[in-house]
Amino acid sequence: MTSRKSRVIRLLWLAESLLLVVAVLAAAWARFLNDQAGFDYFISNAPLRAVVVATFITVSMAAFGLYQVHVRLNRLDFVLRLLMSFAFGGIALLVLYYLVPRVYIGRGVLALALALGMAGVLLLRGLLLSALGVDAFKRRVLVLGAGANACLITSRLRRQADRQSFVLVGFIPAPSQPVQVPEDQLLATNFGLAEIARWLHVDEIVVAVDERRGGLPMAEMLTCAQQGVEVSDLSTFFEREAGMVRLDVADPSSLVFSGGFDHSVPRRLNKRLFDLVAASALLLVAWPVMLLVALAIWHESGGPIFYRQTRVGLNGRPFELVKFRSMRVDAEQDGVARWARRDDDRSTRVGRFIRMTRLDELPQLFNVLRGEMSFVGPRPERPQFVDMLSQEIRYYDVRHCMKPGLTGWAQLRYPYGASVEDAAEKLTFDLFYVKNHGLMFDLMILLQTVEVVLFRRGAR
Repeated sequence: MTSRKSRVIRLLWLAESLLLVVAVLAAAWARFLNDQAGFDYFISNAPLRAVVVATFITVSMAAFGLYQVHVRLNRLDFVLRLLMSFAFGGIALLVLYYLVPRVYIGRGVLALALALGMAGVLLLRGLLLSALGVDAFKRRVLVLGAGANACLITSRLRRQADRQSFVLVGFIPAPSQPVQVPEDQLLATNFGLAEIARWLHVDEIVVAVDERRGGLPMAEMLTCAQQGVEVSDLSTFFEREAGMVRLDVADPSSLVFSGGFDHSVPRRLNKRLFDLVAASALLLVAWPVMLLVALAIWHESGGPIFYRQTRVGLNGRPFELVKFRSMRVDAEQDGVARWARRDDDRSTRVGRFIRMTRLDELPQLFNVLRGEMSFVGPRPERPQFVDMLSQEIRYYDVRHCMKPGLTGWAQLRYPYGASVEDAAEKLTFDLFYVKNHGLMFDLMILLQTVEVVLFRRGAR
């Protein structure tokens, strides 16, 4: 079962370790191409030095999840994690060389070895995927249950892009519970769960029964767990595979006991440092554009350049959000809060452009610097909408346990929302971020936000 996947990962680690050793030797050969004496001196301790480099880099890759089959990565995520792995591994090597000069390989050799090693890892993984097929590195998932909850897997994760990290081997109906899954996806139930899992080389069993009381074969599930098969509930499975917390299958106990919600001091410090660095860097780059936008707004209508609006922030506390004004001054003269609509007739000509390009959001960098917002987090809503949505959608207040963000996971995964239904759908992604936020996740969201801005997805 999982031992088969473990063997694949061990072989991959061994192959990449050897590749990194070869990269160090090739870098030394290139560096000392015209210096035979220098090359001979390097080679005298080459095995130890090369193994040290390979060890540090592969340990760093493991720390960034590149040897875990259950981590769901797209190409951008993989490349980013690989870059971070080599960067952190390289920094760790420099510290080691300072402490233990004997294993030092030189800056030129190290830089070239890291470049060759990264290119080699990319090439090797590409060749392995072509030779073995994508499914060789995917977990084999068996679903216990065949009713309404089980159908959520096929309806929500039906595309190939949604199944990047797993292969669905079939469904086992729960006794005395309705069957809604297509018959061709059902498995025979005249064998034990552990036997079926062993025969089909199952790596994970997802419990998706409609009614748990009296409907779970606990003894069989315990046997599977003892054999190395992971047993997950439906909420955890959706959270990992779809990057969302399904409101219709999550209950308070699953949110409480599933971990996450990291608000430790190290996390608060690195998030604040990330906010300050990212906001300051963007402000230094964008201030000429902000000046042009301000002049354009003033030239078109002569009214206020900035638009200030009360939004709900951390722990439900209100704050004043600042944006470039994109609508007429009398857009809400009756005092009634309204969601923005597609082709909103309240927008000015300049306003339509800056909303489409998201330039209207740039003044919020000052909210980030003041500590009222974070660079990445759930988008802040107006108090009127928060009061309404908190009554309509359960768990809506959970998103306020952290600072709102200039960009966020929900903005990347769901288009601009303008209804209660849209807000409920976006909340599934906001809850995922609130539970799983971290520095690496923030970096990925920041990079993917660049794509959203360039291709104008989700703006109104």
